Amino acid sequence: MPLKSKEMYDRLNANIKKAIFGKEEQTKLIFISLVAGGHVLLEDVPGVGKTKLAESFARSLDMSLKRIQFTPDLLPQDLIGVNIYNPKEQEFTFRKGPIFTNILLADEINRATPKTQSALLEAMQEKKVTVDGVDYELPGEFMVLATQNPVESSGTFELPEAQLDRFFMKISMGYPSREDELTIMDTYGRFKETEQLQPVLTGQDLVDIRREIEQEVKVSDDIKNYIVELVQTTRRMDTVLLGASPRATIMLAKAAKINAAIEGRDYVIPDDVKAMCIPVLAHRVVLKGMDFDRTPEDVINQLLEEVKAPFEEV
Repeated sequence: MPLKSKEMYDRLNANIKKAIFGKEEQTKLIFISLVAGGHVLLEDVPGVGKTKLAESFARSLDMSLKRIQFTPDLLPQDLIGVNIYNPKEQEFTFRKGPIFTNILLADEINRATPKTQSALLEAMQEKKVTVDGVDYELPGEFMVLATQNPVESSGTFELPEAQLDRFFMKISMGYPSREDELTIMDTYGRFKETEQLQPVLTGQDLVDIRREIEQEVKVSDDIKNYIVELVQTTRRMDTVLLGASPRATIMLAKAAKINAAIEGRDYVIPDDVKAMCIPVLAHRVVLKGMDFDRTPEDVINQLLEEVKAPFEEV
């Protein structure tokens, strides 16, 4: 049975490709995170298209987008808002901060102090902010795309493991291919590509996609056991100090289901799980020692080799 989720995703992907080149994989991962109601940490160098991709998503989905540059002097109230006294009305009025948007691009989140980071991550988890004892709900569709530069470490505050776990995925934009970079060079500055994008999906479409995935996409017991074994094995590996949490199990299963749906299937196969392992699990494991030649991504690749995937006849 064909799924509407695939048709909707293909429509979105085709629209975004009008403005940004060679980022189909990143587009897919961010879309999966959006459908899952999660947030994304983009770790990459400046100038590879993070802002442009975020703008393209917002315009294609007819959503609001706000961008804030995180700095050491950024205060929590600069992000979430503050009560301002109105002498005419003789009362305090809440002035909303930039966090009240559908998509928040949080540039260089690791440059903000832990206090400001915590204010953002609390809002990400609770989907609301509290100011002077009053709760203010964030928009129903709310997603944070947070970036951090993997090269520069001076003047930064590394995100603790417990806070990293709040991000549904951690992905890298990567450099474009030679052909894509030639296209970027030829087209840059001729027109505002993102401004010409028209919405192709609505908030209701996202609701429909979530409902379809929940009702139609099936996960067999073999796949469930495979997911649990992958996550539990991270806790037993000799090179890993801190393995993935039970939250990671839930997130991996959810990501695999959405991936299956936008591939046009109403069932999950091992390849769906494997494709989601690095973006969902890598930032959730902490390695032992100071082996800079080995990364969490290397450990997840080793994990996929060691844990046998179930064989399914479809």
